[in-house]
Amino acid sequence: MGMGTYILRRVFQSIALVFVILTINFTIINLAPGSPVIFMAGQFGMASKEYVEAVIKRWGLDKPLWERLLIYFANLLRGDLGYSYRYLAPVSDLILERLPITLFLTVTSAVLAFIIGSTLGLYAARHVGRKVDAALTTTMFVFWSTPSFWLGIILMIVFGIQLRILPVSGMINVRAGYTGVMYYLDIAYHAILPITTLTLIMMPQYFKITRDAVLHQLKEDYVITFRAMGLRENELFRRHIFRNAILPPVTIFGLQLGYAAAGAVLIENVFGWPGMGRLLLDSILTRDYPVIMGIYLMISITVVFSILIVDLLYMLLDPRIRYR
Repeated sequence: MGMGTYILRRVFQSIALVFVILTINFTIINLAPGSPVIFMAGQFGMASKEYVEAVIKRWGLDKPLWERLLIYFANLLRGDLGYSYRYLAPVSDLILERLPITLFLTVTSAVLAFIIGSTLGLYAARHVGRKVDAALTTTMFVFWSTPSFWLGIILMIVFGIQLRILPVSGMINVRAGYTGVMYYLDIAYHAILPITTLTLIMMPQYFKITRDAVLHQLKEDYVITFRAMGLRENELFRRHIFRNAILPPVTIFGLQLGYAAAGAVLIENVFGWPGMGRLLLDSILTRDYPVIMGIYLMISITVVFSILIVDLLYMLLDPRIRYR
């Protein structure tokens, strides 16, 4: 099977998988306890029965589940993600407004965690059994076992409240009214604490996976053979051990990028970051079905196709992998 045929087949499989995931999500969401009518008509039961019935009919909630599912897919094929019950705005507009904000936070954190964690894991594996290996392993274990929201609050207290060197909430300084380059620098300044929190939380898994992968490669026969042939240690690590050991971290990195569109719910709420995670949480609490389905659509697409991209990267990183 050629590469082009393989990619084409996987793309069609990925599209079919996205529709299966959306069907399951649509069913679960619409059968879950609670109703969006409660929030649209008023939470205290003061709306009249006629008004409640009008709201149900207006949004098509009186139709059977299978019919609503078919209507959703028909609209989806036309590029219509629906209309938000709460914000009274197109779901696509809400997502496009917050998606870049979230991707800046999550993708930056994932890249930093991948680079730092993998580098430290490689360094620890090359010094296994020494004090530096024990210190790094212990530190990573502490970060791994620390809840993200708790770490965020601690960093907020230390650097934002006590030292007062970093902002603790929001994405921009509203009162400053920055424009141009200063506006983007202000966003980067406000993102330091949430990005640092996410990086420290994600970094341990890259450290552990890389360290274990390198230690596993060191036991392989080809390492003994190359050492016997007089190949320098640095050359052995760079050309052979590292290329084989980097595959597991790349897999985790691809999956994390797939979930990047979902945002970081806890971190975004701790730091008041107006991203997709915060939008998703608010939509779940108010049963805003169209927004929830729109966000799940983004997650499904990014996760499924990120797995496809990782599969293709495997072949570039490891020449032994071929697709038949």
